[in-house]
Amino acid sequence: MLYELSKLRILKFPIHRSIPFSSNALSPGTEIRPPFYVSKNLFSTTRQQQTVNRVLITGGLGQLGRGIASSLRSKLGDSNVFLSDIKDPDSETLKQGPFVRLDIIDKESIEKTVFENKIDGVIHLSAILSALGEKHPQKAIEVNIRGAENILDIAKNHNLRIFIPSSMGAFGPSTVKDSTPDLTIMRPNTLYGIAKVYMELMGEYYNQKNGLDFRSLRYPGIISGDTPPGGGTTDYAVDIFHAAIEKNQYTCFLKKDTYLAMMYVDDCISETIKFFLAPREQLSQCVYNVDAISFSPEELSNEIKKQWSPEFEISYKPDYRQKIADTWPRSMCDSKARSDWNFYPKLTSTSSLVSKMLSVIKRRNEYEK
Repeated sequence: MLYELSKLRILKFPIHRSIPFSSNALSPGTEIRPPFYVSKNLFSTTRQQQTVNRVLITGGLGQLGRGIASSLRSKLGDSNVFLSDIKDPDSETLKQGPFVRLDIIDKESIEKTVFENKIDGVIHLSAILSALGEKHPQKAIEVNIRGAENILDIAKNHNLRIFIPSSMGAFGPSTVKDSTPDLTIMRPNTLYGIAKVYMELMGEYYNQKNGLDFRSLRYPGIISGDTPPGGGTTDYAVDIFHAAIEKNQYTCFLKKDTYLAMMYVDDCISETIKFFLAPREQLSQCVYNVDAISFSPEELSNEIKKQWSPEFEISYKPDYRQKIADTWPRSMCDSKARSDWNFYPKLTSTSSLVSKMLSVIKRRNEYEK
């Protein structure tokens, strides 16, 4: 049944049960770049709730949304996790739990949803990815910056726990490329990266100034066999498997020796939820690096030849995405995530990734026939 509530449409259906930092500590002329952190007790906790019970997920029909919603519903209950997107969902998504059609730019409708449904936590996934953002800069600014501002402001006003993913794209050409630390120079030269740095700083500012329980993870490239690529620079690591299965050849838009940090989607989902639900006192900072695997197109293609077909062919025609990839880390140091809240990805080798992706895509293709 469809209800019209002002500008907001809520689709209802039967539920199927089954751092900050201290400037006094710095010597004159010292330069420090985000994220700012010193110790656990410097984070403001005066307004932060201890648990979350009802969660809104924005951008929920993208690569991560459905998986995060499904996992959270198993912990919080089907009716307590609200999926939202500007697009309309399919019937199967509607059967799984509440869905709200929302435009991230429409702050009034988002706030109305939060208030009427007693939301106390938000996972904000709405974003224009790196390569697509360079093609559509104004849209990237609108969604990635204005949208994040809306969500942060609502979270601050309603005392919500909020998670917004950041990215290795927040780093730039002047950042150390191997084992990139949490705290380092951040000078991205893409709109996507600039928006992520801005979001991190605003979230940390609200945490220190207003006690907002803001959390963020700098994702590496996320690899999934269940959803199509969404316009990112690491999309080749998904495209290559579909091409191998369908035609046994692939043309890569990155150079063969371009190493980048990566993570399989199941690890991304499970570790994001672990982080989102972790007690605040476990966290020594608002923003953490997370990483799992690092490989190049050549290394990935060699493993596909071993496991899929020795006749698999790959060629290389680098395009504008190569310049983006050249500014990103080859690997990230995530020791703080591992020590603070037990970040622990399970899929950590190129061979295991190839095995998993081939299995998932072949099973999905057979199901769709």
